[in-house]
Amino acid sequence: MNSVATKMVVLPDLAGPLVEDVAEAQPLAISEMSELFDVTLRTLRFYEEKGLLNPVRRGARRFYGTQDVSRMRVILQAKKIGLTLVEIRRVIKLVEGDTPRQEQFAELRDICESQQKMLREQKAMLDEQVAEVDNVLSSLNQLVAGA
Repeated sequence: MNSVATKMVVLPDLAGPLVEDVAEAQPLAISEMSELFDVTLRTLRFYEEKGLLNPVRRGARRFYGTQDVSRMRVILQAKKIGLTLVEIRRVIKLVEGDTPRQEQFAELRDICESQQKMLREQKAMLDEQVAEVDNVLSSLNQLVAGA
């Protein structure tokens, strides 16, 4: 892997890519990008197809610059908390736009709070389903033991 790869950017998160002097950073080949983020080549191509990554093409080869590295970190974190592609696109647009940082933080907080609320609702529904399955299994176990 390219030794410069891990020194390209400060680790961004949903609060947005942090700017660092990357004038000497070299673009990453698709295989290096795949290795850096532990994702498949297909995953990288999928995000490119959806317009979330924009590698430079040299012939048939793809090369990812610092913006794509930053975006990939944001994409993976957003995916991990369950955001949709539409929401991920919104986050990227927000953090790469010229909205003042405090406004970015406030909007990102709103996005995350909304996601948290939805996940808690889903968890409550799953807890109810698990309790119902437990009841059914208990009844079945009693029937099997009594037979």
